[in-house]
Amino acid sequence: MKFDVYPKIFETHKKEILNIKLLYEKETSNEYFVEIYGMDTGEKRILALKPKNRILSTELKLKKEQEYRIIIKDKDNIGINEGFSVYACDKDLFYKNPYKGDLHMHTNRSDGLECPEYVALNMRKMGFDFIAITDHRNYNASLEAVESFKNIKSDFLILPGEEVHPPDNYVHIINFGGKESINEKMKDEETYRKEVEEIIQNLEDFPEFIDKYVYASCVWCFEKIRESGGLSIFCHPFWITKNIYNVPLNLVDYMFEKKPFCAFELLGGHETESNNLQTAYYNNSREKQQKIPIVGVSDAHGIHNSYAGWFYTVVFSETLTLDDLKKNIKKFYSVAVESIPNEGTRIYGEFRLVKFTEFLLREYFPVHDNRCFIEGSIIENEKTEETADFQGELLEGLLNKYYNRNQGGKI
Repeated sequence: MKFDVYPKIFETHKKEILNIKLLYEKETSNEYFVEIYGMDTGEKRILALKPKNRILSTELKLKKEQEYRIIIKDKDNIGINEGFSVYACDKDLFYKNPYKGDLHMHTNRSDGLECPEYVALNMRKMGFDFIAITDHRNYNASLEAVESFKNIKSDFLILPGEEVHPPDNYVHIINFGGKESINEKMKDEETYRKEVEEIIQNLEDFPEFIDKYVYASCVWCFEKIRESGGLSIFCHPFWITKNIYNVPLNLVDYMFEKKPFCAFELLGGHETESNNLQTAYYNNSREKQQKIPIVGVSDAHGIHNSYAGWFYTVVFSETLTLDDLKKNIKKFYSVAVESIPNEGTRIYGEFRLVKFTEFLLREYFPVHDNRCFIEGSIIENEKTEETADFQGELLEGLLNKYYNRNQGGKI
């Protein structure tokens, strides 16, 4: 790349200075032609610009949310002929940051391979902004991961969590970010069953061929997760186990109709068939006007040979906090991403978010992920002071540079 271009992300209908820095060209007063193409609209404009201090600058007002392809040519249309992209977002999306996270993964505190601290550190090195350890029936493992970063200055967010397994209920449920363990609450089985029975008694016009207890048990879990401040996730219903799908189709239908959970695990681990069915089911539900918040997760049981980093969620959120992540997932500002090595990347969710995420995966996340890897490597070597010094320019500085919300177009 012969140019450094910032900002890369613009707010629609707002004037902003686009700066294109010539990195390897000698100081020159030669004129360059800058062609700007709106990829959705097909619009084209051509600007003639002369560099000042090796920077081509122009004021832009981009009117439509879309990717804009920019081609730079020299006066004779030879020598330089290089393209790059910027993106214009409507105000609601412009003031949200893209955060990459995994909301469902395991350690050796249940059936995973490595300890919580190791998993957390390596997820940072893979480029993740937030994770939750969600071991089977084990909330404390996630607290170990949180504790491992307690004295490290980093904006990597490690949240508590667990995979919830109610008695006599085959449905898998994630407690993401809850302040207490739902599995522990169920150890008082007498109270648990009494409260589930109360839910059953209040079910009206319930379908005949659905197990009332299983549904009521799920509702109890979803409610308890909400009460604890967490996000409840309905997991991998089309996972194939013991020769059948994990959740009967009629129960999946009823869950989507009533929406007792906060988010649906659209992508959940490595099984292609399961993920295909979950994405197809989600698409069908949208045809029925059922809007369901979605997440993508690895359900990884090991860092190096078990799908970690292959499936994840990008959440568009004002801040990297549990409250804002929950709020924006529930408001449909999230996409599920599948990125299997050597197979390309697929993104699922609202069309406008998928388009923007495609841009970010090319233009933002490679730089972001490299910085996360550097930070994780520093932490791994126990250089916490160096981490603190580096942190000041890590992701906050990168976001400011890409979005340029406050800095007036400076490179």
